[in-house]
Amino acid sequence: MSIIEKAASRLNQQAKIPPARSVPVSPPVLVQAQALPSTPADEVEPSQAADYARENIPSPNRFDIDLLRLQQMGLVTPETGRTAIAEEFRLIKRPIIEKAFSAEPGSKKRGNLIMVTSAMPGEGKTFCSVNLAMSIAMELDHTVLLVDADVARPSVPRYLGLEAEQGLLDLLHNPDLDVRDVMYSTNVERLRVLPAGRSNRRATELLASQAMSRLLEELASRYPDRIIIFDSPPVLLTSEARALASQMGQIVMVVEAEGTTQRGLKEALRQIGSNDNVNLIYNKAQAFPGTRYYGGYY
Repeated sequence: MSIIEKAASRLNQQAKIPPARSVPVSPPVLVQAQALPSTPADEVEPSQAADYARENIPSPNRFDIDLLRLQQMGLVTPETGRTAIAEEFRLIKRPIIEKAFSAEPGSKKRGNLIMVTSAMPGEGKTFCSVNLAMSIAMELDHTVLLVDADVARPSVPRYLGLEAEQGLLDLLHNPDLDVRDVMYSTNVERLRVLPAGRSNRRATELLASQAMSRLLEELASRYPDRIIIFDSPPVLLTSEARALASQMGQIVMVVEAEGTTQRGLKEALRQIGSNDNVNLIYNKAQAFPGTRYYGGYY
């Protein structure tokens, strides 16, 4: 059975289940992550030492996220208790983290490059991107870079309250810029943000360029504990999502309950092409006892 057939089957199954009045929260499954081995100082090669030194240089850009405002918007923050949404994203992130660092040696695609998208606008992809990034940033052994790759309609700054002119597109267009020039640290210790940047009429070509490939390689390999989440444009609205999808190690497709059509989902999955790790988040749904709105299709 193909990815599309399985996705359509899952939507059919969800539609047949009667809604429940309450939202049960299952206890999270705690998984002990292995600490990354440290390298003694006297064993570090000169090139490695230079990389470590660069990594420890703080970003010149910083902004504080209004965490109370995010909580009021219904998003996950480090201050969030055991709410339904926090528990749901704990469940969602676990297999994503496991796949992020389980790629076989020599694999061309890096599992820690994760694209979050949807078929059409308004289905909740940015809401899921921010929540996923926040939830992973609460891990003890991983850091997160949230990239606003929805260059036609940037939404991450609106959620986080970030005002920035330069970002991803400027970095790809101007070879003199360094990623630290446009990346922002935050008051969430393990969360960094890369805005979309200024609009560019060649955005699709920039995202499909060798400059983008080099940037992805740098982001994925420079920080061995980092997960990079791309809030992508909707697949059926622009061509940028398809350009990004070909370079991602994991794809998360957000499906809006009673909103996303089977036809739209099938076409979106067809357009992103083949990928070994395509996952669905069933969003804006009433909770059904004993069910979860996240699944992987292979």
